[in-house]
Amino acid sequence: MKTIKPLREKKNTAMLLIHCPDRQGILATVTEFLNKNRGNILYLDQHVDRQEKIFYMRVEWELENFAIPSDKIGEYFDTLIGTPLQMNWKIYFSDAVPRMALFVSKMPHCLFDILARYTAGEWDVEIPLIISNHEKLQPVAERFGIDFYYFPINKENKEEQEAAEIRLLKENNIDFMVLARYMQILSADFVKQFPNKIINIHHSFLPAFAGAKPYHAAHERGVKIIGATSHYVTSDLDAGPIIEQDVTRCSHVDTIEKLIRKGRDLEKIVLSQAVYKHLQRKVLVYNNRTVVFN
Repeated sequence: MKTIKPLREKKNTAMLLIHCPDRQGILATVTEFLNKNRGNILYLDQHVDRQEKIFYMRVEWELENFAIPSDKIGEYFDTLIGTPLQMNWKIYFSDAVPRMALFVSKMPHCLFDILARYTAGEWDVEIPLIISNHEKLQPVAERFGIDFYYFPINKENKEEQEAAEIRLLKENNIDFMVLARYMQILSADFVKQFPNKIINIHHSFLPAFAGAKPYHAAHERGVKIIGATSHYVTSDLDAGPIIEQDVTRCSHVDTIEKLIRKGRDLEKIVLSQAVYKHLQRKVLVYNNRTVVFN
């Protein structure tokens, strides 16, 4: 089957994410560095955590007339600004298209939403492969021309299968993964190899209504809102840094089936918003919290 090629907007920019101890003049120092080297700033957002006394910043600028070659920007920035100001920083370039792997099980709603946005050109990303512990969604992968890999997992083969998955991910130069309703807990060893590179979607605000039937539990409690949470995966189950959350109203007239439908709609939206913000390099993780820039 012919691969569906997404339409992409071409741009040539650099994005710099920074966090460091707060002090006077950081913003001016960074912008002066860019202005002196003819960097046209397209986006700038910053935040100061006054309690922790930490400064956060994201800045994006055009590279067309920038005086420093792209492969030297990081070196210059670190020497002149990063090291003197004790900065933790990362630089990203728009022409480096991230490679995303999808993990799925049997539920297709998040997968279809992601693939629809991907093929519509909403995201500047490549999806080389889909991994699943079931074969049910293989026809979906084939429909979109994406390679599908089936890894059945049980207690006896989990370590072996995860090792094979890791080899596959590294062979395909995967930058990050999205668990699109992947109903399998990743081992701590797996997660440690991809820090802040695995995005998950979870029903409700965490932690709440844990277990296999969250909407049944919510219905029994007569909840008035239900939610969804997208977060980075850590070795602590469902306790990673939160990227995106949302809620919808419900009432006593909603059946369990209606709650499930509303919840799945939320899951699609919240997961896609989280993936988009990750792709835009607008999420900065500090300890177990995130700063999500506007």
